[in-house]
Order: sequence, then structure tokens, then C-alpha cells
Amino acid sequence: MPANTTASSGSSDAKKTGRKKGRRARLFVIVLVLALVAGVGYGAYWSVSTVRASYPQTTGSIDLKGLSGDVDVKRDDYGIPQIYADTDSDLFRAQGFVQAQDRFWEMDVRRHMTSGRLSEMFGVGQVETDSFLRTLGWRKVAQQEYDTVLDEDTKKNLQAYAEGVNAYLDGKDGKDISVEYAALGLTNDYEPAEWTPVDSVAWLKAMAWDLRGNMQDEIDRSLMTSRLSTKQIEDLYPDYPFGKNKPIVEQGGVSPVTGKYDPEAEPSDSIGSQTVEGATEGLNTQLSALSDTLDEIPALLGPNGNGIGSNSWVVSGEYTTTGKPLLANDPHLAPQLPSLWYQMGLHCRQLSESCQYDTAGYTFSGMPGVIIGHNQDIAWGFTNLGADVTDLFLEKVSVDGYQFGGRTEPFITREETIEVAGGRSRKITVRETNNGPLVSDRSGELAKVGKKAPVTTNAPDRGDGYGVSLKWTALDPGKSMDAVFELNRAKDFTSFRKAASHFEVPSQNLIYADTKGNIGYQAPGKIPVRLKGDGTTPSPGWSAEYGWEKNPIPFDELPYEYNPDRGYIVTANQAVIGDGYEHMLTQDWGYGARSQRINDLIQKKIDGGEKISTDDMQTMQMDNQSAIAAKLVPELKKISISDKHVREAQKLLEGWDYTQESDSAAAAYFNGVWRNILILAFGDKLPKEMRAKGDCIYVEPVTSTGPVDEQDKLVRECGQRAPDAAQPDGGDRWYEVVDSILDDQDNEWWKVPAKGREDAIDNRDELFARAMEDARWELTAKLGKDMSTWTWGRLHQLTLRNQTLGTEGPDLLQRALNRGPWDLGGGEAAVNATGWNAAGGYGVIWVPSMRMVVNVGDWDKSRWINLTGASGHAFSAHYTDQTDKWVEGELLDWSFGQDAVEQSTVDSLTLRKP
Repeated sequence: MPANTTASSGSSDAKKTGRKKGRRARLFVIVLVLALVAGVGYGAYWSVSTVRASYPQTTGSIDLKGLSGDVDVKRDDYGIPQIYADTDSDLFRAQGFVQAQDRFWEMDVRRHMTSGRLSEMFGVGQVETDSFLRTLGWRKVAQQEYDTVLDEDTKKNLQAYAEGVNAYLDGKDGKDISVEYAALGLTNDYEPAEWTPVDSVAWLKAMAWDLRGNMQDEIDRSLMTSRLSTKQIEDLYPDYPFGKNKPIVEQGGVSPVTGKYDPEAEPSDSIGSQTVEGATEGLNTQLSALSDTLDEIPALLGPNGNGIGSNSWVVSGEYTTTGKPLLANDPHLAPQLPSLWYQMGLHCRQLSESCQYDTAGYTFSGMPGVIIGHNQDIAWGFTNLGADVTDLFLEKVSVDGYQFGGRTEPFITREETIEVAGGRSRKITVRETNNGPLVSDRSGELAKVGKKAPVTTNAPDRGDGYGVSLKWTALDPGKSMDAVFELNRAKDFTSFRKAASHFEVPSQNLIYADTKGNIGYQAPGKIPVRLKGDGTTPSPGWSAEYGWEKNPIPFDELPYEYNPDRGYIVTANQAVIGDGYEHMLTQDWGYGARSQRINDLIQKKIDGGEKISTDDMQTMQMDNQSAIAAKLVPELKKISISDKHVREAQKLLEGWDYTQESDSAAAAYFNGVWRNILILAFGDKLPKEMRAKGDCIYVEPVTSTGPVDEQDKLVRECGQRAPDAAQPDGGDRWYEVVDSILDDQDNEWWKVPAKGREDAIDNRDELFARAMEDARWELTAKLGKDMSTWTWGRLHQLTLRNQTLGTEGPDLLQRALNRGPWDLGGGEAAVNATGWNAAGGYGVIWVPSMRMVVNVGDWDKSRWINLTGASGHAFSAHYTDQTDKWVEGELLDWSFGQDAVEQSTVDSLTLRKP
């Protein structure tokens, strides 16, 4: 342990609120009760002393080896730390120490995940996950970045951060760090190792994986070829609706003079794109296996590639009540406990060459610096750009290697050993082609790729079959970690863009505002230029005509805006720029439902001559309107319904304003209808490999005309499934699919053959009527026959689960680590994007993982909130102390200036130079 620790008493206790002391007392009682009830095993092990041993010291002083001077750590009533130091190294060393105090278990799990070493902690059940991650080689690439690419100052900051983490770990047993280690110790002799700088760098690879773009769409389109025509697949992937939903950058295109991107240029004609057809037909079983693998890989991380969107917007001071820009951001990710984000401030007492940071915002546990937030001069936010940075390649393989350009090339191979807690170690061999690692080697099904697959006439003899390789920009060393520190130090749009030029993966939409009143946008990222094809389906790896050019799209040719005439910029995963742009960023944008709603809300204020306030920005973040409801409800209300019980439900839609409040019965019923429309129109028409897995969808009365309270019920056939409506854009692809055929009563998608007791459906209105009937019975089964008790929140609930032992540990452990449920409003593709998946029910599967509104220039009037709390300790007062306010759409005051921080400080800790 550190050489000397001194805890103050009295003054800190006097500051603590009654709420905090009451919570801690109740939580200690809960732990004690668990121990008494269980008697043995986990309950007995989790004594009050065990829990308290892992709590961080937040008052008094601690000697911290390596400091050049004392560092102050000031925490507010929510445990959010603000750190004050005199050098960069002291600042980041303290950041590492403080984050380890609050979140080391989370940090440790993350680094084992990024390095493919989860089996060392959790045993044989993680071997397949580790094998896939070792094949991708995240840790290997992170090491290359640290060794050969990153700036020396960046490496010094990473090293200081690691030393701070290790100072916290020094002399501690696992049970002294968190209760999860105490629980893990009952089945495993695992002890945490020291932190390294590369552990921090590797985390960016995990984020890049979850924000990787259209890989799932690439697989799905290939799967669809077994059952759907080209026209039908095009129906399910409509073009971006530029006519109704604005892109981010509205001005600009391809300069006729330079051929490069020019923000002042007029858009030119759309360029064409080529699609590879035929090369991957018949790979359904294999690609389905890969799809399943992709779903499993991020399970311990939380986000899984579906539903990952975000909102951000910035409004010029010309249109705000403050006279300076206002900037809002809320990234959408799968709910996690603790939250992915960690709030903190990093302050040099005096800015100088040796101490360059005065910044605050959201960062990741395990990584130095601030990812999203502001410094003394600028503010910035992120949303996922969704650039297509991954491609799958079909490879002709043999024992000797793989075919390329008419020759057999040798694999690049490496052997990996996976250590397994409580079991024998496993060895795997990773094979790589010129297109990347063979991901098919990690699946018995994928190893059979191409055995029976029809392929193009120019394909080589199938011989031993085909493999599937993955080409991904994040598998090359990059400078994204440099960009984090550069953003934190940026002072104007020029230095902001310089930082963005190094933010290579994941590719994000960056919005900007500064104290001089400027606003801006930059699309950064390492985005490939394809030799042939558009990346929407797997490509033939044996052909030299495919693949990527050596260099990605030049940064100077990526879209940006600076002080646009309209006075605001909105990014919400919609198209970045019009189809006149010379480069292909992706063919799989979000479809703009959220972004256009935000644009409309801002423009309505401006057109009405009203100034936009901080409160207005906060209200916009909680906007619940359903764009698809506004389209469908007028049609649903026209349909003649004979069943009185269904008519009763139909009346709920009368007078509804399409807002999805948690207490709304109309929202509950409409979303039930929407889900059943998707089931009927698309569910049985998709390939079996794409159908949802899991429980049957609902139960229904034995006779469709029988009373709703009839006790004898019949389980509906489990074979009928909904399409996976949880798309990377938050679900609005299905909005666009349905909207595009809405006026065509006899479209083939509306037609459903007779099945069992159900008559055939011949047109749209018949399908809508059936969906209204099915939704009535479904909600009756779920919510009861009395519709006055129906609410959207009862269907649409959020449960926060600890991402490790809270998902697979014993029930007692899960109850201790997890929290919820909470009834939520909002929905998929609403601005308040509390997403759900029509394939699996109405439960919340992605959320605004944090929210912030930055009052540029008057920083202490900014506001923020986290999904959970600052602490990763399950019985801390700060484990989920922000969640209730988050549910209600409230934001906390965000202190930044020294005086404001002093006024909000509850606990003060001095980290002393020994």
C-alpha cells in the first residue's frame, strides 16, 4: 500500500447529506441480510467488512509514489471527482489512481476482454470469445500503436496514468478492491495484475468494434439472397430519403475545379456504385454462424453493434438566450452497470508548458483524458458516423495458403495460448490473408464456407472450400489516442480539426463550439477507398480487382462545416452529406428520423422568433414523438374493426399526439400494433437464419372472438418471428421500409398466406386490422384486460445489469449487483432513444448513456447526467444515484470553475508527494 494514509474526521461527516447517510445505512443492512439469509457461500462471504474494505478513501490524505507535488481531489455530492495538479504527469497519475478507486473491477474486465483473456477470470465459458478476439488481435495492434505510432507526450501521459492505477493496487488483495473479486475468489484464485499503458490504448479498439458500421447489414444482405429477390432486398434497404431528412452538411459537394470536397461547392450528380453479386450466394449457414459469433463477442462490453446511435447538436449564439453557443450530446449505447462513462474534471492549477489541461466531461474508466466535454476555450461532442470501415472477403483456401491474383500466397500465422481458470489451457492458430484474419477459423460452421455455395463463374475451383476474412481499419496501428489529448488541449477550430485528423477509429461525427461564438462540424476517420464494389456484400478475396486502395480518403476531403448560415448543426447518425459527394462513406446510414425531428424543433423556435435556452435543449433531449406513429395512426383509425374489444383499443389512438410518455396507454397499444405489423409483413418472409431466437411472442385467447378474460389460453406458434428491428440507426430503417410502401395497398409485402386457423391477408388494411387484433391480445396477456391500467412504461422497462457477475452469477449475486426495473418513455428512433427490438419484446436495450448541455463560455451553467453513477462498487451511495434523475430527464449542475467546484465539494482528498 502507499506509505502513509491519513483520514480526516468530523468535517467531512458534517457535510454529508441525510440522503447519502441514509442510503449507505440501508445498503449495509441489505448486505447483512443477504449474509444472514444465505448462511453459507456468497452471502456469508459478503460481510459488511468485506464490502467496506473496497470503498475508496475520499477524504484526508494519501501518499502517492511518483508525484512531483500535491494533488487535490474534490468530489461533489454525487462522488464526481475534480482533480487539481501542477504538472501533466501528476494530473494523469492522479486520474489513474482515482478511477481505479471507483472502477477497477470494470477496468480489469475490459482489459481482459480487449486482450482476449476473459477465460483467465471466468473460465472455460469464455474460450470461444477469447479465440475470436485473439484472432482479431486488438491487443497486438494496441501494442504496435504504443511502440511505433503514438507521440512521446501521449506515451508519457499513458505511463503516468498506469502508475497511478498501480499505486492504488499496490498491496491490495482482490477483496480489498471490490466485492466482485471477493465473489470470484470463491471459485477462482485470480489476482489482478499491474496496469500497463497498452491496456488503455486497447480500449479504443473495443469502442471501434462496437461502432464499426455495416458488417451486420453486409451479412444480412447476403443471407437474404437465399429467399428474396434483388428487388425485395432493395425494398428492405431503401435509399436515404434526402428529400425529407436533411444530411448533416447541407452545403458543399465535389469541387469542379479541384475534384476535392469543398464546403462552398454546389452538389454534383450522384456517382454510381458497383455491387458484388453472386459471389456469396448460398453462404447462409456460414454467415449465420458468423452473425451469431458477432452477437456474442461484445456481451461483456455491453453494446453489441445494434442500436448504437447518438444525438448531438449545437446552436449559434445568434439564436440562444445566452448569446453564446449551446451544445448538446447524448450517445446511445446498451445500458450497462456501471455506466460506460465516468464523469470528471482535470485541472491544471496554472496552465503552462508543463501543465496544459483544464478540461472536464466524460471519459472511460481505464483511459486518461476526457473523451467528450469541454475545456476553457471549446466544447465538443460525438455521435457515430457509421462509416463503412469493415469488409468481409470470401477466400479460396488450401493447406498451402490462399489464392490471390492467380497465385497461392502463404498465410501469415501466429499461435495463441488461452489460459483458462480452473481448466487446461487452449492453443489456437490464427491465419491471416492480405485482407485480414480468417474469422472463419473460429467456427466449425464457418470452416465449411463455400463447400456447397454457388459462386461466380470466375471463382476458382472450390477444392477445400472457402474461408471468410475480415478487413477493418482498426486492425492497422493509428493515432486515435493522440487525438484524445489534442482535443483536450484544442483552443480553436483549427486545432480542433488537427486533433480530429488523428481520430482515425472509431469514425465519429464531431461537433464544435467555442467561446468566441463559432460553431463547427468535422467528419474524421480512416475510411477506406474501395477498388471495386461498395462494401454492401462480401467480396471475392482471390480477385485483385477488389480490396482497398493503399490510402484512405484524405482528411482534407472529408466533410466539415464552419458557422453555417442556418445557425445550427445537427448530427444523429443521418447521412453526412448529399449524394453528390465524391467519396463513398457508407451505403448504410441511419435514415434521419431523429435528426430531422431535432432540426424541426430548432427551426420552429427560430422561425417563431424565439431564442433557445439551456432548458429548451434539455427538453429537446427528452422529446418522445414517434415519427412512424404520425404516419400510421391516421390510417389505423380509418380501419373498420368488428371485434368490440379491439375497437376499444383502437379508440386509444384517438386524440393521441404521438408522444411516447411512460404513462401513455396509447403509446403502449401503438407500439404493440407496430411490432405486429413488422411480424406479419416481414417476419416469416426473411431467411430462417435471420429470425429471432428466444421465447414465443405472446399468448392469445383460444378463439379470437372470445372474451379477453377467458382463462384457457393458447401459446401462439413459436415459428413466427419479427425482423430484427434494432438497427444501428436505432430502428428507423424499418420506418423507411414501411413508409415507402404505405400508399400501396396491394404491395406484396402486405400479403400473408393462410396459416393454421388464420385466413390469408391480401392487402395493407387487412394486415393492419390483424396487427391491431394481435396487439390487443398480446397486451391483454402482458398488461391485463383493463386498458385503463395500460401504460407504455410497464411494457418498456429498463433493468441495469452488472455486465459480468450480474448476468451469469448466482441469483443472489445478480440481485445484489443489478438494479431496476424502471418504467421508461421514449422509443426507437425517437430523440429520447430508449430503443427496443421488435424481435424480442419491448424491454429497453439501448439508451442515451449520458446527457449533457454545455453552456459555452459560462461553463458553470452547463448541465450533465450519467446513466448510473460515479462508482462501480455495488453498495456505494454512488452506484446508481443519478439513475432516477436520468429517468425523469433531469440534469445535474456541472461545476467547472474553481469557485463553483469549491461550493459543490463534499469530500476532499489530498494525494501527497511522499
